[in-house]
Amino acid sequence: MEPRAAAWGLPVSGGGCPGLGSGTRGRGAAVQSVAGAELRAGRREPCVLSLARRGGRCGILIQSQEDSSDPDYIPINSRFRCVQEAEETLLIDIAANTGCKVRIQGEEAVERLFEIPDEERCLGFLAEVQSIQEAHLKASPVEPKDSSTWHQVEKNLPGLSQASSSGALEFEDDFTALSLEEKRNGQNHQAGSRREPPPPPVPQNRQFHREREGSSRDQPKVTNTMRKMFLPSSQSGQREGLIKHLLAKREKAYVNLHNFRFFVGTWNVNGQSPDSSLEPWLVCDAEPPDVYCIGFQELDLSTEAFFYFDSVKEQEWLAAVEKALHPHAKYKKVQMVRLVGMMLLIFAKKDQLSNIREIVTESVGTGVMGKMGNKGGVAVRFVFHNTTFCIVNSHLAAHVEDFERRNQDYKDICARMSFVTPDESLPHVNIMKHDVVIWLGDLNYRLCLPDASEVKSLISKNELQKLLTYDQLNIQRTQKKAFADFTEGEIKFIPTYKYDSKTDRWDSSGKCRVPAWCDRILWRGGNITQLRYGSHMDLKTSDHKPVSALFRIGVKVVDEQKYRKLFEDIVRLMDRMENDFLPSLELSRREFEFQNVKFRQLQKQKFQITNNGQVTCHFSFIPKLNDNHYCKPWLRAEPCEGYLEPDESTDISLDVYVSKDSVTLLNSGEDKIEDILVLHLDRGKDYFLTISGTYLPSCFGTSLEALCRMRRPIREVPVTKLIDLGEDSFLEKEKSVLQMGALDSEEAGGTPLQVPKEMWLLVDHLFKHACHQEDLFQTPGMQEELEQIIDCLDTSIPETIPGSNHSVAEALLIFLEALPEPVICYELYQRCLDWSHSSRLCRQVIFQLPRCHRSVFRYLMSFLRELLRYSEDNKVSVTMIAALFSSLLLRPPPNLVTKQSQQDRQRAINFLYSFLLAGDEE
Repeated sequence: MEPRAAAWGLPVSGGGCPGLGSGTRGRGAAVQSVAGAELRAGRREPCVLSLARRGGRCGILIQSQEDSSDPDYIPINSRFRCVQEAEETLLIDIAANTGCKVRIQGEEAVERLFEIPDEERCLGFLAEVQSIQEAHLKASPVEPKDSSTWHQVEKNLPGLSQASSSGALEFEDDFTALSLEEKRNGQNHQAGSRREPPPPPVPQNRQFHREREGSSRDQPKVTNTMRKMFLPSSQSGQREGLIKHLLAKREKAYVNLHNFRFFVGTWNVNGQSPDSSLEPWLVCDAEPPDVYCIGFQELDLSTEAFFYFDSVKEQEWLAAVEKALHPHAKYKKVQMVRLVGMMLLIFAKKDQLSNIREIVTESVGTGVMGKMGNKGGVAVRFVFHNTTFCIVNSHLAAHVEDFERRNQDYKDICARMSFVTPDESLPHVNIMKHDVVIWLGDLNYRLCLPDASEVKSLISKNELQKLLTYDQLNIQRTQKKAFADFTEGEIKFIPTYKYDSKTDRWDSSGKCRVPAWCDRILWRGGNITQLRYGSHMDLKTSDHKPVSALFRIGVKVVDEQKYRKLFEDIVRLMDRMENDFLPSLELSRREFEFQNVKFRQLQKQKFQITNNGQVTCHFSFIPKLNDNHYCKPWLRAEPCEGYLEPDESTDISLDVYVSKDSVTLLNSGEDKIEDILVLHLDRGKDYFLTISGTYLPSCFGTSLEALCRMRRPIREVPVTKLIDLGEDSFLEKEKSVLQMGALDSEEAGGTPLQVPKEMWLLVDHLFKHACHQEDLFQTPGMQEELEQIIDCLDTSIPETIPGSNHSVAEALLIFLEALPEPVICYELYQRCLDWSHSSRLCRQVIFQLPRCHRSVFRYLMSFLRELLRYSEDNKVSVTMIAALFSSLLLRPPPNLVTKQSQQDRQRAINFLYSFLLAGDEE
């Protein structure tokens, strides 16, 4: 029998594609295979990528190392894409893997993401791939398109762009000879009497605006992927987008509703492993559901899971679910996503898999600094037939009195969760832009009744409706503070929290928790009927009981014949109109002034645009010449692109938000609240919007050197002095390094402070009031309190800091995160890692820090050691403190070529261990 490698054209015995090796460009021997892992649903599946030849054509073989099935083959041709992904720098990213990430997409294939740990070998492999594609393109500049299916978009509309000749690694076509206007509006007048329609578009849900119930407590970093917008480079691209829009608007003409059954379940498992069958929960109806949506919370309560490491519990519960799915149907996992203890699983009947597409996962942590994943949400969005679904599993803040924090968590998840879809005409989609949204989880809303005995008495009398009038979620929904647009079925089951584990007894611990309906399932959207809603008392693994709901949902199924006819009608209409009418917009205003912009405080201004022309138009904000983005990092337009029918209007919100990424340049005066936005109209003209305003400097995002030389609050320091301090801070740092800690001979009045007064005020407050505070540095602060604290430090030297201990603690972390140069300077980063094995060498590194950095580090270590003395009360562990503060004090330099590896992350944690477990001897 022929060996598998040889049968598939693998480069055995030096075989493979002819001419390999030319792409190495001086790297040495050609790299024809790389080992790595494919990233799917948050899992890493080991595999090998190899260059191979099949049927005389070169391509990439993807061989999974977990099964013995035939490898996947992707031919390298003009429509092949292989892109090395740029890594984003996250705030606290304890568990991200090292190496390169590469996206590969073949003709008529979905995009796949791979992680290659050996970066040098990966780059060599990519060079080989590029060389092969370049050779292919020279040999056949234009490939004939496959005409076997009318679902292929390339042949739907005449004039779609041909394959780029720039090669496999996705470089832009060379349009330098064209003007910007030619790029935007290059005309293509080819037209045919009969065209084949593209796959049916999914209409954009316009109801989402009502649900933006509040701004995020910390806006997400807008990555290049999130900023990507639909900007056609030719008239054919504009035309295709317009046709998709018109088809979506008239969707009712070609879809029929078919009913499908969805099972939705949620269970907080309290860090336990499965100890019995899950069938009593998952098989509660004779008829098998078409789709399962199953959410877990507190899957793993270990410190390692808290900091995003892998969890063995994930596989245990996944296996338990797979064994307990309905026996009268065959299911396959569609997707899985996990963030620390929150896991969401989607299963579908095997015969429905082909009808599910555009599957995207996302997660949002709402813990400390809005990043830590002990609380937050995970979600899966997908398209089923022609209906868009978003399933959200969340675990909101705990404690009876913290209902406002739960509301804030909900608003954060809504504001920050954004899905990047395969359709480039939709830059990002939020939760509420879906036809059906199902939200499940441990929402943690309690009863506004403090007496557990009274509650238990009402439960025993089956007076559940009376109890539900005290339910915090019902109250907050009525007041439109959270989940205002969601529906919940009638609750006829007793509270699902809190029980003694392994029993049906209410909590008998010293805390004697008041029973509550913490575990809930809500939904929004049309054509949804809830068939049942209940708890499952038979399962006693956890201190919560699982909850389930069964839905009948009307799903839009496309009638291909009607769709085809409508497509042809639209194309004929466009043929008649596009040459007779040019699009036009009317703007309600073009100048915007934002006064007194502050760090981490969102400001919004809206304006209206109206299509005053006679044809449907597409608008988008576009970058100015020589810019990569359409706006500065502190500005955002929402929506940044869209379509308008004649006489239709829409509101556009301009959001100004100064984050840690933009605060330093604004503080120093290098940047100002000034920008010009270009609103572009396809086949029409550009409209220019002027943005101006004033910014109020903050101590957050100002260097330690500058702050140590300010004895007054930063708002009392003249702007010219702030600029001088910023310029002098580098000289001060160099001077401190040269002096190696020698004392200045300046007069006392001119001597810099040892530590910034703002940081001293925060730490001193925590030292005096928070050493016994439970879950310090693990529970997030409140947004309003954080704003008050920042304002207080920027404008005064207060005797007391406003806000709760948790808000003060988070303010300290935000202060450290926003420093333009971390406490341990970037230039010493690698030395700290190299010397992390020796406590003596670690102390030598600290002695090499500039004076104020050294003082700040020692001051923080003294406080943290004191905090750890009370770990029994505050539940703070040395592992948690070392992991959290190492990511803030010992940050990788921004110009680091490769992303911080897991090994380097552990070395950074070890570096801090030596100071937390022992004194800092001088």
